[in-house]
Amino acid sequence: MIRIIFNHFENKTVIDFGTGTGVLAVLAEKLGASDVLAIDCDEWSIENTQENIVANQCSKIRVQQAETIPTGNKADIILANINLNIITDNLTQILDACNDQTIILFSGIMLHDESNIVNSLTSVGLKIKHIFKKDNWLAILTNV
Repeated sequence: MIRIIFNHFENKTVIDFGTGTGVLAVLAEKLGASDVLAIDCDEWSIENTQENIVANQCSKIRVQQAETIPTGNKADIILANINLNIITDNLTQILDACNDQTIILFSGIMLHDESNIVNSLTSVGLKIKHIFKKDNWLAILTNV
């Protein structure tokens, strides 16, 4: 998985939806992203993300506390490490944030939710590029 997606960050705009600690936002910047928006609804996550941005000397990450991707934000890459329900509840906002050929990596999904998530993603026109499985977890690489 790392080789497939992590080669594509140079000069890209990235949204880390459900940023948690901000680790994916930090990684995106370290891999060359030109602009990163880290979003989470949890106040502790926002504070922790800001601490990790400082600790990793990042300067291209913006942090926003929100339930979903705010209107008007567009990205070349969207990282969504969140659960099935949050993904399906936010598919419209995720699609609205896509540029042409945006790559989306959905992760944090339980293996038993595979058919539900695949059906949800394909029903809105996302193309499944690869499904990664490890133990009881899966990640799905898609694009528009």
